[in-house]
Amino acid sequence: MSNIPETGRTTRVTIRLIAIQILVFSLLLTLGGRLWYLQIRNGEEYEKEAAGNHVQQVVQPATRGAILDARGVPIADNETRLVVSASRTELMKMKDAGQGVLTRLADVLDVPYKDVADKVRLCNAETPQPCWNGSPYQPIPITDEATTQQALQIRERAEDFPGITAEPTAVRRYPAPYKAGTSQVLGYLSPVTDEEVSQAQDTDSPLLRSDQIGRSGLERTYDSKLRGSAGVTRYEVDKLGRVLGEADSDKAVAGSSVVTSIDSRVQAIVEKQLDKAMKAARQETDKITGRPYEADSGAAVVMETKTGRIVAMASNPDYDPNAWVGGINARMYTKLTGKDSNFPLLNRAIQGQAAPGSIFKVVSTAGAVNAGYPFNSNYNCGASYSLGNQTFKNFESQGHGPISLGRALEVSCNTVFYELGHREWRKDGGLNPKKPNEYLYQAAKGFGFGKETGIDLPNEVTGRIPDRQWKKDYWEANKNGWCKQAKSDSDDYVTRLARENCVEGMNLRAGDSIIYAIGQGDTLVTPIQMASAYAAIGNGGTLYKPSVGKAVISPDGRTVDEIKPEKRGRVPATKATVRQMDAALRGVATRGTAAWRFGAWPHDTIPMRAKTGTAQVQGKQTTSWLATYTDDYTIVMTISQAGTGSGASGPAVRNIYDALYGVQEDGSIKKSQALLFTPQKKLPVIAEDGNIKAQRTKTSVVKAWRDAEFS
Repeated sequence: MSNIPETGRTTRVTIRLIAIQILVFSLLLTLGGRLWYLQIRNGEEYEKEAAGNHVQQVVQPATRGAILDARGVPIADNETRLVVSASRTELMKMKDAGQGVLTRLADVLDVPYKDVADKVRLCNAETPQPCWNGSPYQPIPITDEATTQQALQIRERAEDFPGITAEPTAVRRYPAPYKAGTSQVLGYLSPVTDEEVSQAQDTDSPLLRSDQIGRSGLERTYDSKLRGSAGVTRYEVDKLGRVLGEADSDKAVAGSSVVTSIDSRVQAIVEKQLDKAMKAARQETDKITGRPYEADSGAAVVMETKTGRIVAMASNPDYDPNAWVGGINARMYTKLTGKDSNFPLLNRAIQGQAAPGSIFKVVSTAGAVNAGYPFNSNYNCGASYSLGNQTFKNFESQGHGPISLGRALEVSCNTVFYELGHREWRKDGGLNPKKPNEYLYQAAKGFGFGKETGIDLPNEVTGRIPDRQWKKDYWEANKNGWCKQAKSDSDDYVTRLARENCVEGMNLRAGDSIIYAIGQGDTLVTPIQMASAYAAIGNGGTLYKPSVGKAVISPDGRTVDEIKPEKRGRVPATKATVRQMDAALRGVATRGTAAWRFGAWPHDTIPMRAKTGTAQVQGKQTTSWLATYTDDYTIVMTISQAGTGSGASGPAVRNIYDALYGVQEDGSIKKSQALLFTPQKKLPVIAEDGNIKAQRTKTSVVKAWRDAEFS
C-alpha cells in the first residue's frame, strides 16, 4: 500500500462541489432578484392587482336632477323604463363574438339584427353612429322601450341570452309640456368616454364609466350639478368570484334640480308661431327671384328687458331630444346630422349668424352721435346715395328729404346712414388711416357685437364686426387663395373679385363702411346679441349677461343657490341718446315701418318699440329681422330667406306679445288671459320633502294663444 494521495479523484470532487455551489448561489441570486422585482420595484402595481382580484364593485347610478321651467314644471326629468343592455365583455368571450345571442335578441325585440349589432360596436374615427362611445366594460343599452313580455322572455331564458340583462331603470325624459320642445336649450345626454373619465379624475366632479353626461344645452352647462354622485358597493370575492362579504359602500347622491327662467307656456307659443311664420313665408313669392321664399331656418328670443333672463328661445328646424335617450338609431342620426338635415341640432338663437340689416341702425346711430353728429339735426334722406359710379339705393327708392336721426330710424332711411358711414370713413383717413377713431365700429363692440354675450349655454358664436383690423387679418388668411384664383383666364365675377381682393383686400374701402352703416356687407350678428342690445336700450343702457339658469336646488330642497342677473357693461351712448333712440323706436311701432303690425295695440298702457330689418345675402333671398321691446320683454325674431322684417316676422311677434299681455283683437287687455303679464320673479314653492311644486295652466288656454292665426 502506498500513502500517496489520489490527486486526480480529489480534484474531480472539488470541481463538482464548486459547480454545485455556483449553481445554488445562482438560483438564490435569481430568486432574490425576482422577489425584489415583485415586492420592491413593482410591489404597488401587483398589490393593486391582487386587491382588484378580490374586490369587485357594483355601481348604482345616481338619479339625475330635473330641469324645471320658471313655474316649476319639469322640462327634463326621469322615468322608469325596461332597459335591455348587453355586456360587450361577455359577448367578446364567445366563439362567434356574441352574434348568435344578438340574433336571438333581435328576434325578441322585433328589430333588424344590424340595429342591435351597431349599438354594441365601439365608436372610432371610422365608425359612424350609431355606436357605443362609452366604456367597453359598461353594459351597453340596446333599447329602453322593451315591453314587459320581451323582458320576461329574456329573463326566463337566461341560458339563451348570456351577457344580456333586462332591468327597470331610470332614464331621461323630455316631457315637452304644452308641446314646448325646448330642444336646443335643453340639449341631450350620451355615455362618457374613457378619456373623459381620465380627465375628470382629479376634478370636483369625477366621472364613473357608468355615467352619462350632457352634450349640449343646459344638460351640458349644468352637468356636474344635475349628475349627482353614483353609488358604489364593493364586495370581497374569492378567486372563483364567490362573494365573501361586503367591503364598503358609498351611497348614491341624487343630482340637484335646475330651475330656469324659461316659461313653457310662452316657449310653446314662440315655437309654434315661428314655425307658422316660416310656413306662411313659403306661400309668398319673392319679387326679386320670382320664386317662393325658402324660409329654411329661423330663431326667436324672448328676454326680460330689465334682467337679461331668457323666457323663451326657439330655433327652427327643431328636433326631439328624446331621440337620444337609450342610444340613437342610424336613421334618426342621419336625419339630424346629414347634409340634407339643415342642422336641427344647431341652436340658431346663439349659433346662427347673419347680416342684421336695418335693425343694426341703432348701433350706427349711437356711433354717429359719439362722432359728433347731433341726434336732432337734419340729414338728407334721398332716394339714393352715389359713390363714384356706384349707386346705393334707399329701400324701394323712397326719399323723405331732410330728417333727424330719430326719424331716419322710424322710416329706416338707408341713405342717411350711407352718408354717415362714408363721412366717418373719410374722417378716419380713408385708405391711408393714421389713428382712425372708427366710431361706428367701436359702437358695435360697445353693444357687445363681435364677442360672446356669455349666456349659460355652450358653443355660442361671436359674430363679426368687419373693422380695419379684421380686414387685414382676413386678407392674410385668404390672400394665397385669392391670388391663385386671380391668375385664372376666366373673367367671371368670382375671378374679378379675387383679383381685386388679392391686390387690395386688406383695405377698408369706402363701400365697406357705407354698407356697414346699415348692417350689411361682412357684418354678422346672432339673435341673442341683438336681443341683448335692444333690451339694454329698453332698460336705460345696461347690458346684462343673458341667462337661462335661475337657481340650483339640492335634492332635499334645503339648499337653494340663486343665479342672479349679471351686468356686463353699458351701451356706448349717453343716457340722453338712449332716451332719444327709445322714443324713435316707439315711433317705429306707432307710425314707422312696423306700425302696420301693431295696429290696435294698447300703446298708452304698454309702450311698444320696434325696428324692422331686411338683410341682403349674396346668392340667397333676403333675411327677415324684427327687434322689439316693452318695459318688460324684448323679442327678436329672424327668418332666413323669408323677405322683410315686418312682413315675415311681424305677425308671429305680435301674436307672442298678445299672449304675454292678454291683448284682445280690439286692443283691450284681459289680464285673466295673459300668460305672463309681468316677468316671473319668485322661484317655485319647495315642499317639505324637497319636491318642487309646479304651477300649471289649463292647456286649452295655452293652445288658444299657440294656435292664434296671423293678423
